[in-house]
Amino acid sequence: MKYGYCRVSTKGQLDGNSIEEQTTAIKNVYSDTEIIVESYSGAKERPLFNQILDKTQKGDYVIVTKLDRFCRTTKEGLEYIDLLLNKGVKIHILNMGLIESSPMGRLIVTNLLAFAEFERAMIIERTQGGKAIAKQRADFKEGRPPKYNKKKINHALDLLESYSYKQVEELTGISKSTLIRAKRKQAVS
Repeated sequence: MKYGYCRVSTKGQLDGNSIEEQTTAIKNVYSDTEIIVESYSGAKERPLFNQILDKTQKGDYVIVTKLDRFCRTTKEGLEYIDLLLNKGVKIHILNMGLIESSPMGRLIVTNLLAFAEFERAMIIERTQGGKAIAKQRADFKEGRPPKYNKKKINHALDLLESYSYKQVEELTGISKSTLIRAKRKQAVS
């Protein structure tokens, strides 16, 4: 059996290019692959990936497009590789090739895993540095900007006097949960 594992970090990426690129890349090499798509941050538990680890048998393949789709840390990557290779499962990381169980293969994989972990740490460090600089600005606000301005929210809240939450949601596109939060916030003010 061939298991193509595609992972994205957010639900929004499921419909985007990232998942399509991964799926297409795997299918181009292994057309008979069972594609498994998961939306989880690599730092969290990945239930579908864990199912693949459990059900693979000797002669099976686990295919991913890039090393960062397979694991996040060197330690984690080596554990997965050892587990799969000891079961007789072949691991193909498309942008690297087949993982070999030879000493040279182990050396190469360990170094690549270490570089991938280092790259991820550098991205986090740069992101945190940029955020620290942004926080010094007087107009800095943490988190994503509000989807609806105060005028639209107030209009929707006014509509609640004559219509139900569902009707206001249909008229304005503002979700019931957003309206409830806005109503609570208005009551506290």
